[in-house]
Amino acid sequence: YYDMTPGLTSIQVEGTYLEPEKLSLLKLSLQTILAILDFLHNRPYDTYPLLNKLSENIVIDKDIVKKIDRIVDDHSNIRNDASTELKRIRMDKQSKQAQAEKKLMRQLKTAIHSGWTAEDAGVTLREGRWVIPILSAHKRKIPGVVQDESSTGQTVYLEPADVIETSNEIRELEYAERREIVRILMEFASYLRPFSGSLFTAYQFLGKIDFLRAKAILAISIKAVMPAEIHDEPLIQWNEALHPLLYLSHYQQARPVVPLTICLEKENRILVISGPNAGGKSVLLKTVCMVQYMLQCGILPPVKEDSEFGIFKNIFLDIGDEQSLENDLSTYTSKLMNIKFFIENLDKFSLFFIDEFGSGTDPALGGAIAEASLEAMNRKQPFGIITTHYSNLKLLAGKLDGIMNGAMLFDSKKMKPLYRLMTGKPGSSFAMEIAGGIGFPPDILEKAKEKIGTSQLDFEKQLQDLEVEKSEIRKKSSELKVADEFLDELIQRYKTMNDDLATTKKEILRNAKEEALSLLKDSNRLIEQTIKEIRESQADKERTKSARASIKELKTKIEGEKHSETVPGSTFQVPRPNPDPDSYRDRTPNPEQKTRSPYQSYFDGLQEKLKDFRLTLDIRGMRADEAYGVLIKYLDDAILLSIPEIRILHGKGNGVLRQITRDYLSTLSEVKNYHDERLESGGSGITVIQLK
Repeated sequence: YYDMTPGLTSIQVEGTYLEPEKLSLLKLSLQTILAILDFLHNRPYDTYPLLNKLSENIVIDKDIVKKIDRIVDDHSNIRNDASTELKRIRMDKQSKQAQAEKKLMRQLKTAIHSGWTAEDAGVTLREGRWVIPILSAHKRKIPGVVQDESSTGQTVYLEPADVIETSNEIRELEYAERREIVRILMEFASYLRPFSGSLFTAYQFLGKIDFLRAKAILAISIKAVMPAEIHDEPLIQWNEALHPLLYLSHYQQARPVVPLTICLEKENRILVISGPNAGGKSVLLKTVCMVQYMLQCGILPPVKEDSEFGIFKNIFLDIGDEQSLENDLSTYTSKLMNIKFFIENLDKFSLFFIDEFGSGTDPALGGAIAEASLEAMNRKQPFGIITTHYSNLKLLAGKLDGIMNGAMLFDSKKMKPLYRLMTGKPGSSFAMEIAGGIGFPPDILEKAKEKIGTSQLDFEKQLQDLEVEKSEIRKKSSELKVADEFLDELIQRYKTMNDDLATTKKEILRNAKEEALSLLKDSNRLIEQTIKEIRESQADKERTKSARASIKELKTKIEGEKHSETVPGSTFQVPRPNPDPDSYRDRTPNPEQKTRSPYQSYFDGLQEKLKDFRLTLDIRGMRADEAYGVLIKYLDDAILLSIPEIRILHGKGNGVLRQITRDYLSTLSEVKNYHDERLESGGSGITVIQLK
């Protein structure tokens, strides 16, 4: 991207021209514009409709680029063949330079041979003239003109007499060359001038494209998206918003940023945030301010796709210290002037931000003025966020419609802020705990507690502890609910399989009985046929013996099959006809000798896996290859056991384990979907997976 608008403006007067370097930049920028137009025009119009609309009136004559290319080369030098005259001049100049060089070398060799100059001396250029170095004592030995001398005066730079004329001719050719180059550039400027109008439009287009590309690169770097909806009325309903500069800074240091989920609507328009110092109150305020302003400037905001935005007519800020020596204003005075301006100009289409509302003066007076001011601003029904430590401002949430409390959560056990917003209840400043954590003198803290009373401290501490515990309980409750649903599903699956087994058993028995009846019929027919043959042969011994052998053979076959044949995949024996009543006792197996079915073995294996299976896998601290192997086995077991939902605890860190997890999940067809855990339960440090 090169903006050639100033250069094009400069050649609007006849007789002006662009220098060769500017011509090169003009060529490169026009090639960029043409490449963009080709990219858009070679695709269906509806692929990029808005960009196509921008390019509709952009026309660039490709001959302009061709003409520039014929004049200058890639190093911004005028080409020899830019004109016939220039080519002739440069050839003559080259010939004259060769002649001058030959004469100089001849004189130099003579001087070296005669000892008039050093042996390593060479031809050089001084004041635009070609000369040879000669020792001052011998400067009269060679006819010529001294053009310069060394700083010590011991060496002079002599232009030999027989070279002077040739050098003069070279100088004249250089002047002619410059005149021809100017003529060529002026001729091209005259050719280019009629295209100025379309070129100005083209460079405006290039500027817009460059701006859009810059916004796109920024959006990619801060994970920005197009929100689900943008409303014409004021609204803030965001999921996992990020402060863009904080995110970029932490990303370079491989540090996580806790995202912000917030909602401001007509019923709850003003959020009063309280909590400990360094707990993230001001960062939250600045995040909302910057993200909203980004959207209203046409820059994609760093939020989740399901976020919704509204549009505000005015945005008012009171952030930081604005004391002024020039205007003789203290910090508190400047804040009062800002609040006065807010009260006079706010309306229901406004969004305001006030950091440390009421601070800078006597707490009792400052708190009272802040409370009255907030009541006055609230009557105008604007949207806004304020941060404060004053308890009287926290109490307004229960008195005035439209105002709600918010707290930045703090882990009082670990003595560190959680940087998470909880709306609906005020937060504690944890001043005593923080002071103790940095080694503040214990005796002074005890005195302070006596002065303020323990009831207030205990109340604030318990309030925050309850919220942290509630967060943990919600997490455990969610896990128990998933486990209950899984057990219910597993029991139902067992019942279904048991019913299927009972049906299969009945089917096997029925088939076995039918086969036994068929064999029995065959046996009866054989016996009847044998008896008939014996009668017809009048009890011939050989025939009788043969018939009895056939019956015995059939009996042996039936008995053998009764004891050996079973249905594959089942423990149920197929009954066979047998005249021996004891055989029926054989068909009642001993429970201790019963063969285990494949179904039973399969269920036992599932039960063993299920007993040891956990709904959350922790791979924090593992190497990438180790985590990958553990992850594969864990997901295989989860799919085998038909677990509906599982969690992978990979932590935030530098994101390597999270990326490995996401990459592997994307390859599994059994995965229904996966997403980050809820903010209060771990956020991007945990991946929640739902299996089909």
